[in-house]
Amino acid sequence: MNSLQLKKVLTLRTVVATSAGLTLATSTFVAAVQVAGYVLGDTAWIAILTGGILCFLAAACFSELNGLLPTANGIRLYFSRAFNDQVSLTVSILYMTIVIVGVVGAESYVLSRVLGEVFPAVPPYMWVVLLLLLVTLMNIRGLKIAGVFQDVITYGLLASLMVISLLALHKGNFQLNAPFAPGGASGLINAVALGVFLFVGFEWVTPLAEEVTKVKQISKGMMIALGLLSVTYAVFTVAMTVAVPKDVLVASAAPHMVFARTLLGGPGAAWMVAISLAASVTTFNAGMLSVSRFMYASAREHVLPAVFSRVSMRFFTPWVSIVALFFVSLTVAGVILLTHRYLVLLKLAAAMESIVYVLAGLAVINLRRRMPDSPRPYKIKGGLVIPVLTVVVFAPLALAVLYTDLWALIDLAAAFLVCLIYVNTAVPYLKKKYEARKPAGRRRPSRTTGEGGMEEN
Repeated sequence: MNSLQLKKVLTLRTVVATSAGLTLATSTFVAAVQVAGYVLGDTAWIAILTGGILCFLAAACFSELNGLLPTANGIRLYFSRAFNDQVSLTVSILYMTIVIVGVVGAESYVLSRVLGEVFPAVPPYMWVVLLLLLVTLMNIRGLKIAGVFQDVITYGLLASLMVISLLALHKGNFQLNAPFAPGGASGLINAVALGVFLFVGFEWVTPLAEEVTKVKQISKGMMIALGLLSVTYAVFTVAMTVAVPKDVLVASAAPHMVFARTLLGGPGAAWMVAISLAASVTTFNAGMLSVSRFMYASAREHVLPAVFSRVSMRFFTPWVSIVALFFVSLTVAGVILLTHRYLVLLKLAAAMESIVYVLAGLAVINLRRRMPDSPRPYKIKGGLVIPVLTVVVFAPLALAVLYTDLWALIDLAAAFLVCLIYVNTAVPYLKKKYEARKPAGRRRPSRTTGEGGMEEN
């Protein structure tokens, strides 16, 4: 082990782009249409904005936790200090796994359907391989390059979505069908619950806490990203339902392509292909940025094999974790392309996201009691009102998602069991192996911290 540290090069602009980039995926267009299917008329914007506002509650909790414990460990350290190591390990590994499987799997499937329409001669899997290879090489090369790329693509994508949305609304003379009458409470609750998926992963920017120029940029970046995403998703979804009958959109695996072709014909389809590619690249890149840092931090805590904590001496990036993510993502993408079970992944990710938000609220409450005098660069105003609201709101939303999809519940239970077994068998072995290799004078009781070096290449 040595004292190498990750470079502090990230600015607020890139934090916003990374937070928004992981959530701004092609698969979210499918989820947005599913949200619209739960409510009447052109009222999807109500559910989407409600979901965005609720995510601000969770963002406030993550902002306080990140300021209190700024580390690449992210939720791994937050939940360890707030609850215990077993809860922390099980939840963080489960969450990391579902983010990889859910986001990469669903994104790969939807992107393959989009590109399959335009380039039928090219195997869909080939596009996924090329995009993943591109972001892997950029991430190995260095965070600054990956960050600048993320900035350009994310902000360009947001602007493009707003332009095509306004064109569709203008073509429809801005006439909406019952925009304030979403229907029954049951449909609206399910719409809001699934709408949470539209923002899945915004908080995964917290593992970059050791690479920002200022810690407060993490909290500001998450808030700004949520605001941009809420407005963009709401306007784009309403534009789709205005231009195309809702039942046609819901029946398609690539509803945004149907929308673009209906609106502008061939040029519209080409435009949407470019948007889809940009959305997938931002998702893969932001996921690679965040999850690789989480893996390296977990490895230096001896939760994952030590090899994942190795860093490139030339680029100061956790190259082993990045390469491992590349191969895992390829495997996941291949499985989903064969099974076509991408909708289950959307609901699974939404449910897991809500569960983590509940735990984040509880973590803020517990750490206010356990660490009352510790400095907090960002502290939620109003006492415990917002953390309690976060728990009260997201717990039933998670139950609502799992209640409506039995397969999502089964998959989540199976994944939880696997993670629990890993935490109770593999983790103790890794920690014992590490302690056995240490010089006798350096041995001390295992303790979770937010600091430490990493192995060099």
